[in-house]
Amino acid sequence: MNEPQRKALYRIPEAMRQLSLSRSVIYELIRSGRLRTVKEGRTRLVPESAITEYVSLLERESTRGVAA
Repeated sequence: MNEPQRKALYRIPEAMRQLSLSRSVIYELIRSGRLRTVKEGRTRLVPESAITEYVSLLERESTRGVAA
């Protein structure tokens, strides 16, 4: 079985699949500053590092017992 290809930047639908979250949740995370994005022209992209940082944030909150 092939592993998903890792990329430097993900479009929103790709980030949704990476994080298993809905479009509305992704945009709420972006608005709240919990998920970083960059813009290239009119396209909003999520850096791979931002996905990793968000997952790390969730892990840290989980170990502290803080609800996300």
